[in-house]
Amino acid sequence: MQYGGILVPWWNGRDGMYGWIWRHLPGNAWVRALISLVLVLAVVYVLFQYVFPWAEPLLPFNDVTVDNQ
Repeated sequence: MQYGGILVPWWNGRDGMYGWIWRHLPGNAWVRALISLVLVLAVVYVLFQYVFPWAEPLLPFNDVTVDNQ
């Protein structure tokens, strides 16, 4: 179904990945929100501690093309 030209994914009962995660977390809304916050912080920690340092040598950020003038 479309609403104003935008496809609405939850129209036929599908609400995407975040809805699936929310439904599968235990507890009431406050507990789910706390668990969600912990999950987000864990993902950010893993990204900054492991993924970004691993990927940094592969990225061309140190390839500078400006001359000393």
